Amino acid sequence: MLNLIGAFSKIGLPISVAHAHCDIPCGIYDPGDAIQAAQTVVRMTELIEEIDFSGGPSKELGNSLVRYVSVKEDHATKAKEDILIIWTDYFKPEHIEKYPDLHEKVWNACKLGSYVKQNVDLAKAKEFKASLEEIGEIFWETKK
Repeated sequence: MLNLIGAFSKIGLPISVAHAHCDIPCGIYDPGDAIQAAQTVVRMTELIEEIDFSGGPSKELGNSLVRYVSVKEDHATKAKEDILIIWTDYFKPEHIEKYPDLHEKVWNACKLGSYVKQNVDLAKAKEFKASLEEIGEIFWETKK
């Protein structure tokens, strides 16, 4: 395989990096990863809300704030990506028949994920996590 890639690069064909779950399909899916990422969003939101700037800004507080926001946004993105992979690669028409509101649940969860990336709102962060847990429950029901 590496020889083939090397041959392509020698003749000038562009090579780019591709990122994917696996698309085989492998059958290895677990909404727990998305839920754990959403829990991180909840925790980072709590930490952001706990920062006390009453004594004035400081490098330490600023550094903590930047790190919490970065982690919150990264994990919201991860949670959305993980649940979208399950939605697009795992769920099948028979699952949608049994759970006709699944598309709307996933859509709403992803909208919440975008919201919690852009805002500091603990109630919405908890709602995001709860929405992923609900999708996770449907996922596990389909595995029975």
